[in-house]
Amino acid sequence: MTTSETSQVPAGSDFERWIEEKSEAVKAELGEKFPPATSGPAAVHAETASQRIEEVLLGHEQPADALLEELVDLENAPPLSDEELDKQALASGGGDDNPDTPE
Repeated sequence: MTTSETSQVPAGSDFERWIEEKSEAVKAELGEKFPPATSGPAAVHAETASQRIEEVLLGHEQPADALLEELVDLENAPPLSDEELDKQALASGGGDDNPDTPE
């Protein structure tokens, strides 16, 4: 925090309200910089075909049950071994979609 931000931090019970106001301001600023995608390829995220996590985090949408279930499944999934990660990295084409030059 900068000195000017530190001097604006309220003491006591007002702190929670101040945090909420700051987080709403940040969400509004991010929402202006990154408006919700409503059409085209950016509207459908590769990991969640029906809802993008960014839209939920920015407050544009409420999380759908399918998204919450997918997040629980990902959280409960066993970790991948180093060998499996290496295999996936070598099989992936990376940014240029060329498996001969894995990222």
